[in-house]
Amino acid sequence: MKRRVTLKQIAKELGVSVSTVSKALRNSKEIGQETTEKIQAFAKLYNYKPNSIAISLQNRKTKNIGVIIPEIVHHFFTTVITGIEKVANEAGYNVIVCLSDESFDKEVINMETLANSSIDGFIISLSKDTQKRRDFHHLREVINQGMPLVMFDRVSDEIYCDKVIVDDAQGAYKAVKYLLDIGCKKIALISTADYLSVGKLRTMGYKNALEDSGIEYDENLVLKIDDMDYCQEPIADLFQREKFDGVLAVNEIFAVTAMREAIKTGYKIPNDISFIGFTDGLLSKHFYPRLTTVNQHGFEMGNIAARMLIDKLEEIEEEEHYRTEVIKTTIVERESTRPY
Repeated sequence: MKRRVTLKQIAKELGVSVSTVSKALRNSKEIGQETTEKIQAFAKLYNYKPNSIAISLQNRKTKNIGVIIPEIVHHFFTTVITGIEKVANEAGYNVIVCLSDESFDKEVINMETLANSSIDGFIISLSKDTQKRRDFHHLREVINQGMPLVMFDRVSDEIYCDKVIVDDAQGAYKAVKYLLDIGCKKIALISTADYLSVGKLRTMGYKNALEDSGIEYDENLVLKIDDMDYCQEPIADLFQREKFDGVLAVNEIFAVTAMREAIKTGYKIPNDISFIGFTDGLLSKHFYPRLTTVNQHGFEMGNIAARMLIDKLEEIEEEEHYRTEVIKTTIVERESTRPY
C-alpha cells in the first residue's frame, strides 16, 4: 500500500510552493500545464487525499478568517478579537469566532466545521484541555495541508507556525518587583495549573523575581487552581492557612476573588495587603478598590495576529518562514497597591 502524502510533502519533493501544489490539484489556470500534470501524477502515485480539515483549500480566498478562543469571560479575549477584526476588516476579510469552552473535542470540531465552511486561515488560542492532553494533531493537519495558522497567548512550542505571545514570565517578574518595591515582604501567587503555558511562565517569573531579590521561594504561598469556576474555596483556604502582604494573581477573576476574601477576613486594601492581577479588564477598573494590573495589550496582540495571517494568505510572508512576536506588558497602577 502506497503511503499517503500531504500538500507540504508534495511541494518539498517537487521543489515548488504549497500554494502551487494546491492550485495545480484544482486545475487552476495560474499553473502551467506541464507543472500541473507533474503534480497531479505525483499526488496520484502517492495516494494524496485531502482530509476533512483541508477540504476548504479547494475554495481558497474566501476572505474569511476563523478565530477559535477558549472562552469569552476574560476581557483579554474580547480585546484580542476586536484587534483582529480591525485589521481583518480593513484588509477586506470577515472574521468568524468560535468558542472551544476549554474543550479539546470542541476545539477540533470547531476547526473542522470552520474549514469545511471555506476558511482561508486560522487564529487560535489553545483550550485548557488541549494543552493538558498535548494532542495537537488537528493543528498539524491544518499546517500540513498548507492552510496558514497563527497561535496567540496560549501556544505550543511543538507546533511550527506564527505566534503572538505576551512576555508572561517578564510580566510576572515586573509585578513581583513592583510589590517588593512598595514594601511587600511576603507575596502569594494565585495561578493556573502548570500545563497551561501562561500559568507556567508567570510562575517562573514570580520565582525568578523572588530569587533575584534574595527571598526564598515558599511553595505554601503558591496556589494553583485548575478550574476558574471553583476558585473561591481554595482562595479562602489560602487566607486561612497563610499570612502575606502581597498577592499576584494571573488573571483578574482570581485577583478580585482574593480581594473579596481579604475584605471579608478583615484586611484593609492596600494597607494590609496589596494586589496585582493580569488583564486590565472591566473588573479591574470597576471593583473597589480598583485593581492594579499587568496590561497584556490584547488589542495590539489581535492586530499583529491578524496581520501575520493575512501576510501569509496574500503571500507577503514566505510559507516556510515562521516568527514569534512578543508583546511587552505594562503595569497600570490603581488603588489596590500601596503608593511608592
